Amino acid sequence: MADDAASEQATDVAAAGAADEGQPPAMSKSARKKLLKQERQAAQKAARKAAEKERRRADIERRRREWEEALAAAPSEEARAEMVEARRQTRRERVGRRAEERGARAERLRRAAEGAGQKVVLDLEFGDLMRPNEIHSLTQQIMYCYAVNGRSTNPAHLWLTGCNGEMATHLQRIPGYDKWMIEKEAKSYLEAFEDRKENLVYLTADAETVLDDLDMSKIYIIGGLVDRNRWKGITLKKAVDQGIQCAKLPIGNYLKMSSSQVLTVNQVFEIMLKFVETRDWKTSFFHVIPQRKIGEAEAGNDGVDISMNNVDAAEGAENQGDLTKVFDEDVDDDDVVDEELQEEDTDMAKKKQCIRHENGEAEDASTRPAEDHSPGAAAETTTPTGGALPQAEQSKESNGADD
Repeated sequence: MADDAASEQATDVAAAGAADEGQPPAMSKSARKKLLKQERQAAQKAARKAAEKERRRADIERRRREWEEALAAAPSEEARAEMVEARRQTRRERVGRRAEERGARAERLRRAAEGAGQKVVLDLEFGDLMRPNEIHSLTQQIMYCYAVNGRSTNPAHLWLTGCNGEMATHLQRIPGYDKWMIEKEAKSYLEAFEDRKENLVYLTADAETVLDDLDMSKIYIIGGLVDRNRWKGITLKKAVDQGIQCAKLPIGNYLKMSSSQVLTVNQVFEIMLKFVETRDWKTSFFHVIPQRKIGEAEAGNDGVDISMNNVDAAEGAENQGDLTKVFDEDVDDDDVVDEELQEEDTDMAKKKQCIRHENGEAEDASTRPAEDHSPGAAAETTTPTGGALPQAEQSKESNGADD
């Protein structure tokens, strides 16, 4: 420890001397360690994304090959036509199931908005305190909140308040955001609930009051802030200045955090959803909090910081599965259905062309279509059950892999 302190002091002296000479200051030992850790994490994340993208590409090629081999092995053209028709029927059934799922989700969210759901507010008024990459991370967490809320059997009545500036710009870029069944307010939560201020409760780790239960009459506020702990205590100060109640989750009553005390916005929101379902805090914490953050199942620290750490924000989504995949499954996107129905009109013609080719029929090379490696071509590959992946889904997955 003494050697580290001496090294740190020597680095500070060297940095001061370099600054006097007009040179860039040398980095301290702790700063170098932090930079190396960030670079290592970024490299690991890029490698994971590249591996997942390659896995999806290989899977698409495998299913395409299996479908073509199955067609070629069919004993007759009539059998091939039956296979193509069965594939089309599978697609229709999948489209129908999606329509039913969207309808059921919309009904649950409608009931939540009419009073059956716990009111939860994501406070987005901290946009001017965040860097662009931090705003991007928060946007991903909001996407995840909406997705898990739609899947929940008891969804919350979710509000976004303070949607202005860069924050609003990022949200508008989300595919299907304008169709979200959610309350979106440019004004603050104080204005949105001016007649119910006494029911507002700001969730902050710095609060003295421990949240024992969720009260349906209360409106719980989660601070949307990705700041790497630069703004410690800012949510408590904001709530005190505004004269509203504060509380913290009872994490310390049930488990001890092994490392970072930071939870992402979506983790806090999902914990609340799970508690509404189970009425059990311990079950909710262990269901949502990543295993790497859990130490012993015993009393420890009294609270957890609800503002997000930038690195943990991204990792939190990955620990729950690829964020883009989850969002693609749950976002209310009617375009997927429309494109699948449109594909059916051209599907038979393409398969007949494939059948003629497999039968060895003469084909003029000058009129033969070139092989298409675009996402649209990939859309014609089959699912494990024999259906085709919609073009919109393939495109989204590719885009999500590059985010």
